[in-house]
Amino acid sequence: MTDDVVAGAPIELDGVRFSYDDGATWVLDGVYLRVGPGERIALVGPNGAGKSTLAHLIAGLAAPDHGTVRLMGHTVFDDAHGADAGAYRKARRSIGVVFQNPEDQIVTTTVAADVAFGPENLNVAPALIGDRVHNALSAVGMDGLRDADPTAMSGGQQQRVAIAGMLAMDSRVLVLDEPTAMLDPQARADVLAIIERVHQRGTAIVMVTHHPDEVAHADRVLAVEHGVVRDVTARYAHAHGVPSQVHSPGAALPDLPRVGRAAHDPAVVFDHVSFAYADGAPVIDDLTVGIERGSTVALVGPNGSGKTTFARLLCALIDPDEGTICVEALRWHHAKRRQRKALRRSLGLIMQRPERQLFAATVREDVAYGPHNQGLDEAAVRERVQEALDLVGIADLADRDPFSLSGGQQRLAAIAGVLACRPRVLVMDEPTASLDEAAVERVHAIMRTLHSQGVTILLITHDMRAAQQLADAMLVFGERTTVRQKAPEPRIAPSNARYSAISRLDPRAKVIGFLVLMFSAFTMTSWTQLAVGCAATLAIAAASRLGVHVLWRSTRMFAVVLLIMGLFNMLVVRSGTPLLHIGAWALTTGGLAVAALYTIRFMLVIVLGAVIMLTTTPTALTDAFESMMSVFRKVLHVQEIALVMSLALRFLPTIADETVSIRDAQAARGGSIETGSPAQRVRAMCAIIVPIFAGVIRHADNLALALDARCYQEGEPRSHWHALRMHARDWWFLAGVAVVLCALALSAVFTI
Repeated sequence: MTDDVVAGAPIELDGVRFSYDDGATWVLDGVYLRVGPGERIALVGPNGAGKSTLAHLIAGLAAPDHGTVRLMGHTVFDDAHGADAGAYRKARRSIGVVFQNPEDQIVTTTVAADVAFGPENLNVAPALIGDRVHNALSAVGMDGLRDADPTAMSGGQQQRVAIAGMLAMDSRVLVLDEPTAMLDPQARADVLAIIERVHQRGTAIVMVTHHPDEVAHADRVLAVEHGVVRDVTARYAHAHGVPSQVHSPGAALPDLPRVGRAAHDPAVVFDHVSFAYADGAPVIDDLTVGIERGSTVALVGPNGSGKTTFARLLCALIDPDEGTICVEALRWHHAKRRQRKALRRSLGLIMQRPERQLFAATVREDVAYGPHNQGLDEAAVRERVQEALDLVGIADLADRDPFSLSGGQQRLAAIAGVLACRPRVLVMDEPTASLDEAAVERVHAIMRTLHSQGVTILLITHDMRAAQQLADAMLVFGERTTVRQKAPEPRIAPSNARYSAISRLDPRAKVIGFLVLMFSAFTMTSWTQLAVGCAATLAIAAASRLGVHVLWRSTRMFAVVLLIMGLFNMLVVRSGTPLLHIGAWALTTGGLAVAALYTIRFMLVIVLGAVIMLTTTPTALTDAFESMMSVFRKVLHVQEIALVMSLALRFLPTIADETVSIRDAQAARGGSIETGSPAQRVRAMCAIIVPIFAGVIRHADNLALALDARCYQEGEPRSHWHALRMHARDWWFLAGVAVVLCALALSAVFTI
């Protein structure tokens, strides 16, 4: 295939067909599309119609089955030659992609390093990368947060970082797949303003959207439906009354009464409830509120203001620090197992991310999960399942794998699974995000039906129009209800530690020195050696400037495990002088010594590991390993091994968060993971391995697309923005490690 440069349109699709099942059904069937230089196109259509598939074809992240695709002047696919991998790689250098969920697109744990990742893959000279990063972050208003951790940011900030990453690659076309789906009105307005500025710079924009106001600025509106693409610009604008140059993404609070402290016939009561996360930042502060039975209440406020925390408290997935909660006459402070089991029969939760609420092999089995947990017979379960599927309009998807569905279809399946339990109180966390207009109206109709049946509905939403139309009252977060946004657990060094003596060490010196000290801890067998090891560890901890509270938060779970191990040693070791007799068991000096020895030396290893992880980004660690392994470059894929290590460090917290979400989803539908017998709970814990594994695969697939979008290619040369250099301080550190080793050796020699 030749790389013939095509004048004019940077994106051209001719007669493109695409299928996920070898041609049994065609997601796209005969698509003809041109995207001109600097043009702005909106892709609309129902859920599952193929919008995201078309976006991936336009971005060069997927190849069709038939037709011709020309991207950035390169013929990347035609029927005669198939896909040209080299041409695809060249084309992707000028096409940027922003996914609906930026979490899977972020590959490092500092903003600046993440934005630099693309230019490094393009082998841009290190001297030029700094300017690209600065200009890109300035364009999206994030330059002041260049050293922050993007994985701990709000969704709007993460989208800004993702867009900056594309700008740093000097993309001429930007493809965005529902980039504002999960954002509050202000964050959505900020992201759309950035997209507008990017477009004004001459970048072509292709955006998948369900929002009429996001369509308003488009030069063309293209509808994807039944496998074909049609131009509906005039009809779409007329249908929604959206003038071509009007854009008003913000929204005022609806004209609704505020929920008060008391209710005549309350279904839900929060009585002086307070809650703070582990870092001490209060989220819910002395909240007293009563929600009338049978009412629909809108919970509104910006991302991170406490709405989802309120829902988790209400569902007894977390317990309040102070105060009590009452749902349908069931009151608790710290809910007991019996209370939780009773609560699950009356309260349902539709979570924000439906893919974390689905865990069965088919949609039908997933919807049946809750009714089965309620102890219904098979006939009643089948009736409930069919009723719920019909209500949300996805009966035709009953035998499909839920993980094969589009995001909107997954959301409808998750809603069906909760409705099948027939809750009297229903919490809906952004139930219409990512849904097309028909599906949104279907969900709204369901809410009206449930409202007429006397169901109490708590609707968490950013859609002020929906709140106005559906709610009887509203509870506003971010005012007096909550204090501030949740501050996540730190995943990078705090600001006072970022420039400490330990943080400024070359990562290679740190890796070598810390590994030597950690391994040497396992050889300590005397109190003198332990004293040397403790002194060295305390010196390093002090030089890191992390603080005792940060180190404790990072190591406390391990400390509990070590304490249990120490107690076990005390129970089984009988050597030495007896100090205490309890029946046939005796506490001895030997047991105490062994317990202390093992506990202290393992704690030294854990503290050292925490210090290096908190003062070194995953990117720096993997750069160090790649540099040290470079001697094996001829026999090993050193660059790829280092990247995998970096991504593993980056995504472990994400997988942990997803595990908690899956556990909560099963608990909220009455699963035995929370309220069963010990044996049932163990089996339920084992059962969540399957959805967790599915989540890992999903993240891996999305990550592979992200790496392609950011031009990472195995074996291709990459530049490094910050070259590793050993300084005098690094050699002094390694010399200090050598002194510690000598002291340990001398202690062993002269210990009697």
